[in-house]
Amino acid sequence: MKEIWLIRHGETEWNVNKRFQGHLDVPLSPVGIGQAFRLAQRLARSQLPFHRLYASDLRRARETAEPLAAMLGLPLETSPLLREIDVGLLAGLSRVEAEARYPEFIQEAQKDPWHTPRPGGESMADLARRLEAFLEVLPPGRHLLVTHGGVIRAALKMALDLEGDAWRRFHIPNTSITRILLPAQEVLTVSDSAHLETWADWLSDESVK
Repeated sequence: MKEIWLIRHGETEWNVNKRFQGHLDVPLSPVGIGQAFRLAQRLARSQLPFHRLYASDLRRARETAEPLAAMLGLPLETSPLLREIDVGLLAGLSRVEAEARYPEFIQEAQKDPWHTPRPGGESMADLARRLEAFLEVLPPGRHLLVTHGGVIRAALKMALDLEGDAWRRFHIPNTSITRILLPAQEVLTVSDSAHLETWADWLSDESVK
């Protein structure tokens, strides 16, 4: 059995500004660096045995994985198969800019968001195929994969055999954890970001008696 812990990278300035990143090598923001350390502290405290640590070879994923490697005592292995979707000519653009420059792509993507390639880039189906290739050769064990939001949504679509564009409705926060069992295709948790929450985040006056 393979227990896959899919972790989205920490925040980048481009996340905040809502720009397409794709394969561009954008670093973590100061907030993202803090998120990565809180994630590493949480997993180190869990004392769960993790067998391997992998990351996308893009900088924002590597920088998220480095504190994990240090605190868990695991070597860090990187792979381009875990990269975010290649957004091609959309890289660096905002949604508004993309709509203005590539209206035909936007229209096609609305009809078929899974199979429509980005201009000069990949489709989600392309991304899913390279993710499948990576997962197939993983040995049994509990593995950490530090990757990207598109990759995690693709993994959930495949695991749950989702129809239509339901996969797009998953919110995948930075450094959140999604756990999937293979080959059972069982989803254990989705978007768990408890390490970023504090007691005051959920406490309300109504809950105090």
